[in-house]
Amino acid sequence: MALTFFDVGGRKLLSHSIPGSLELTELLMVVVIFASLPLVSNRGEHVVFDSLDSVWPEWVLKLQNVLVHLLCAACMLGLAMLMWQTGSQFLATGETTAQLKILKAPFIYGMSLLCGITGVLHLGLMIKPPAALQEGEGVAL
Repeated sequence: MALTFFDVGGRKLLSHSIPGSLELTELLMVVVIFASLPLVSNRGEHVVFDSLDSVWPEWVLKLQNVLVHLLCAACMLGLAMLMWQTGSQFLATGETTAQLKILKAPFIYGMSLLCGITGVLHLGLMIKPPAALQEGEGVAL
């Protein structure tokens, strides 16, 4: 946020922006977004539609919990594999950002790792009963 503030301020007040600020902002956003995935999943802070939970029998809620976490795990682990392959391709070709020439591969590998951690976390959450969720948490959708 500070980088963007000073970049815009420099552009408006001094007619000179910070070189590579857009690239740095993009890379920092990647770090923040993907680093939050395991945290959000662990706390069950995904978007939740739970208005029918009070009328469904317990076995339906348990089945829903297992299926939702299984689907999330499959998606995250699949995404992790695809990102790892992309990271390998970027490393082989030496792909860098346009202006600052920062290697992209380490960021792609980091994204892959965090998606993999999130996927494994969802596999563990499959066995956590819905009733064991703390106040304010719900089944991830």
